[in-house]
Amino acid sequence: MKKVELLAPAGNYEALTGALMAGADAVYLGGNAFGARAYADNFSKEEICEGIRYAHILGKKIYLTVNTLVKEREFPSLYDFLLPFYENGLDGVIIQDVGVFTFIREHFPGLELHASTQMTITGAYGASLLKKEGACRIVPARELSLKEIIEIKNKVDIEIETFVHGAMCYCYSGQCLFSSILGGRSGNRGRCAQPCRLPYRVDGGPEEYPLSMKDMCTIELLPELIEAGIDSFKIEGRMKKPEYAAGVTAFYRKYIDRYYKCKEEGKKDTYHVEAHDLEQLNALYIRSERSEGYYHQHNGRNMITLSSPSYSGNDDVLIDRIRSRFLSQKKTLPVTLNASFHAGSNARLTITANGASVDIEGGMVQKALKQPLSKEKIKEQLSKSGGTNFAVSSVEISADDDIFMPVSSLNELRREGLHSLEEELIRNNGFAYSERKALPCRKSPCVCDNNKNESEIHALVSTSLQLQAAVEEEISRIYIDKMELDEEFLQKLASYKERSRIQFYLVFPYIVRKRNEQHLNRLYQILNTPVFDGALVRNLETIAFLESKGIHKAVIADSSIYVWNSYACRFMTEKAAELYAPSELNSYELKDVQKTAEGNRSIYSIVIYGRIPMMISAGCLKKTEGECRMISGFSELSDRYQKQFPVYNDCTSCYNIIYNSVPLSLHKIFDQDVFRPVNCRLDFTTENQEETRKIISYFRELSAGRNTDPFYKDFTTGHYKRGVE
Repeated sequence: MKKVELLAPAGNYEALTGALMAGADAVYLGGNAFGARAYADNFSKEEICEGIRYAHILGKKIYLTVNTLVKEREFPSLYDFLLPFYENGLDGVIIQDVGVFTFIREHFPGLELHASTQMTITGAYGASLLKKEGACRIVPARELSLKEIIEIKNKVDIEIETFVHGAMCYCYSGQCLFSSILGGRSGNRGRCAQPCRLPYRVDGGPEEYPLSMKDMCTIELLPELIEAGIDSFKIEGRMKKPEYAAGVTAFYRKYIDRYYKCKEEGKKDTYHVEAHDLEQLNALYIRSERSEGYYHQHNGRNMITLSSPSYSGNDDVLIDRIRSRFLSQKKTLPVTLNASFHAGSNARLTITANGASVDIEGGMVQKALKQPLSKEKIKEQLSKSGGTNFAVSSVEISADDDIFMPVSSLNELRREGLHSLEEELIRNNGFAYSERKALPCRKSPCVCDNNKNESEIHALVSTSLQLQAAVEEEISRIYIDKMELDEEFLQKLASYKERSRIQFYLVFPYIVRKRNEQHLNRLYQILNTPVFDGALVRNLETIAFLESKGIHKAVIADSSIYVWNSYACRFMTEKAAELYAPSELNSYELKDVQKTAEGNRSIYSIVIYGRIPMMISAGCLKKTEGECRMISGFSELSDRYQKQFPVYNDCTSCYNIIYNSVPLSLHKIFDQDVFRPVNCRLDFTTENQEETRKIISYFRELSAGRNTDPFYKDFTTGHYKRGVE
């Protein structure tokens, strides 16, 4: 019976050895670049290579986090970064960027590709897409219910890894720009400043912490998670101390093993978690209180640390016990030695451990001219295994009484024997990687620089009044978002289309879940009417859904499907005719990707006005405040500095969108030759009809070369000038 993998975090080498000592089956860690925990200690190249070898000797695995978005100029460094780990047997990489996914698949054949939770996979369509592209494992969005996870497992033959313990983000992972837009520290680059842990007011109410999730603890749910067929249980915490990694791993190891034992004995119902152990888990860096995450709950006030997001105190006695048991020493394998030393013959040594055995031949054994070499001295030298991955448990020696051999030769025999045993154990454990050959790093496919002189202006509208303004201003393409798509409204669109030949594009939700299946199918049916010319999609799930339907209309990938580099551009060009630029690249970085888009006959466009969606969350501020009425609309979040962030409560798809307090405005883009997008989009959220009309008119004037300052005073240029680190 295949048992679930227990996957532990490691922020440094001590945490790695501690987690393996505590019973982890695998460890995930980050190097000094490309990982989503830039402020963790992280590992040097030498430590990672040493850690891979150590884990493989024990029959365990190492996964490397390469789960940030990567800029075009960084790909040569990515190749050099990965190469030594690949050649030393790295078991898998955890990836967010579809460009990185493509790059590793092409250059490092045979390396397991794991889709990070940062990819926001929420269903079987997205999982199937990534499997077809080469993924062998996905880490779905943490917000999924157990029922949704089971459905993915049943429909898609792919490994599933889910979080079982640790800190929780308020936002769908990979869909958060809060830290990035407000402070320049991008969560997509591993530098999140955690603004979700700060106090806010909702609709003028009391100051609380409505975005701060309780930490997850699912140790009481382990039986049903195991029975669901989940392949790997992941503990969050690469930023936390080694005592946390080892301690939490030990508790989950204990209870995973306990359940399997109960099951083997036909006593599954007797599984229980001791109250004392729950208390001890609470004493290991738990944020105020614990919850069981989203496995059985979509959202709710009881999942939030409203009063304080700070960590509870630690139990010093427990910490000392963990350090003494798991961190003061590393896990070693017991070995037995059988040696023979006879004059006139070569010394021989047989070493055995864990079913592996090696025979080593040493130098010639001589007759002693003066002081003979005693069996005690031989045993003493051969038993010295300190600093290795082994502990000598027994030594059997067959030797003549009057022999001599230099002590240095004995030491060399022992060292060679233990090294050979390591190699044999690695092979026996299924980690034979000596034939791995990376393919040479090819130049990125930036092959064209053919910017158009004129940019066409499109608009995204979310109210009927905004729509009317866009029609009156004769916008050639209008994206329809958040509106009630009843028969009367569709007839209105048809009449607009007949009179002015406007192209209408249907906007699909940011998040698509099993619970939205009926709504998704209805959107597809509406898309197939003559009213709509295409779709704007915001996630891989929708792209795969439309592919499965054989859609023949234009598909446009929005900025939330991150196209940061030429490899991501090539990946997405096969799936969408037009690609919207992400919010975090500067103008020069955008130009690099635009060259590739044009070379692939794709269109690279940009949002030049509109409030940036900073968070897409399964959490609902209305429900947290106890006022959920299942009516879509806006509420307001205000911070300590009285900045007000509009929050759209999408009750059709059941998520919140937290927008920036001021709109993005790239009106200066028309004065620059650095990056000239093919299409520019104006996104309207809270604007009224007159504001919408004036904004469209203003950007039209700019496009015609009549440059003036905007009539609105509060705006941001986002990352267009500064980018992110």
